[in-house]
Amino acid sequence: MYGRNLKAYQKTNVNAELSVADPYYVTKLLYQGLFERIAQAKGAIERGDLALKAKKLSTATAILENLRSTLDFSQSPSIAQSLFDIYSYMIDQLAEASIQIKTEPLDNALRAFMPIKKAWDAIPIEAQREAQAKRSDEQLNIDLNHDANIAKGFI
Repeated sequence: MYGRNLKAYQKTNVNAELSVADPYYVTKLLYQGLFERIAQAKGAIERGDLALKAKKLSTATAILENLRSTLDFSQSPSIAQSLFDIYSYMIDQLAEASIQIKTEPLDNALRAFMPIKKAWDAIPIEAQREAQAKRSDEQLNIDLNHDANIAKGFI
């Protein structure tokens, strides 16, 4: 009973943190979670724990799908396309690992992923703040336009 309540609290706490977190931090958490799930799946394959392998690969795939679906092609089409291609390759490699029950495809996925994660982790704090300020201004404009449209009866 206590364990179930603790898990519910932890999930609620994480959801609350994510609802106010900036996109840099959310992406960093997703990258960390992705890395951990792939490593856990690799360990599960090595131990022959197929149920755990399936669970961890499923979660890793869901993270990649989320990352891929939130790419903003309007900001930098070439970077977004490159990330889309890498995420797609990784999804293919995770599927291959699941089908073959081998760790080599997971190693391939990690090799493709690690430069992205390292680059993301190396973004300077000042650049993060500038991006957050820009997003805040854009969000304010969206909110003001939304409120104006509601006042006019458009929404």
